[in-house]
Amino acid sequence: MAEGLLVVRPGALTTVQDGGRPGYAHLGVPRSGALDTAAYALANRLVGNAPGAAALETTLDGVGLRALAATTVAVTGAPCPVRISGRPVAWGAPVRLPPGAELEVGRAESGVRAYVAVRGGLAAPPVLGSRSTDLLSGLGPPVLSDGALLPVGLPGPDPVPGADACGLPGPPSQLLLPLRLGPRADWFTEASLTGLWRSAFRVSASSNRIGLRAEAGSALVRARAGELPSEGMVLGAVQVPPDGLPVVFLADHPVTGGYPVVGVVPPGPALDAAAQARPGVPLRFVRAR
Repeated sequence: MAEGLLVVRPGALTTVQDGGRPGYAHLGVPRSGALDTAAYALANRLVGNAPGAAALETTLDGVGLRALAATTVAVTGAPCPVRISGRPVAWGAPVRLPPGAELEVGRAESGVRAYVAVRGGLAAPPVLGSRSTDLLSGLGPPVLSDGALLPVGLPGPDPVPGADACGLPGPPSQLLLPLRLGPRADWFTEASLTGLWRSAFRVSASSNRIGLRAEAGSALVRARAGELPSEGMVLGAVQVPPDGLPVVFLADHPVTGGYPVVGVVPPGPALDAAAQARPGVPLRFVRAR
């Protein structure tokens, strides 16, 4: 194992993430993993890592790291300034980090989450096959703190490819989430379901890795009273709590829930966009094709 990276500024919320640990819901374990899967995959591709290598996911204000040995890094996701020992370097491209140099990933200019990949991947001990930090269950590495040491794995055989020709869409100015109704759409009035497609919600500031919360739109009205027994939840499930405002479950979502699920947002670009939607961004649901 190569020497690693020293955390000199942990940022508001920086976690280690990889592809997550799906397949353990029957044990009560969420899937976790990178929220913006396309940006995470691009960061690894830029430094020649295997697709599942662990990287850092920052939130809004970036992170500061010191290299204990020479390596190569790349920053993707939310556009932000990137500096090495005070010198501006490229965002969205592989850059060389000399031994002793400090990498400063700055505040997001738009969007929410940046991804920092290091050649060789972060070598935190895996838990149930994943190195992801899970904020809900507490599994995986701890949230980054000042002075923490991040071990880095040995580089694989793939070379650093240079600037990647495949661009990614920028953070959304409006979030459109395709929705497949069910399994509990019948718990809501027909008028509510019809109005759901017209309702202008906003992304709430209380959103996090567990779920994206909607606010300001028309609340969904129940057609049925009473309690719903807890049942399994999946990534992208849209649960409706008593206030009638939808919550879209993201990577650290619970595996069961007792509020009715009006529909599901399929995995893909829409959930990647949800990872980058800032509080106040307009949010609409559209019928999934």
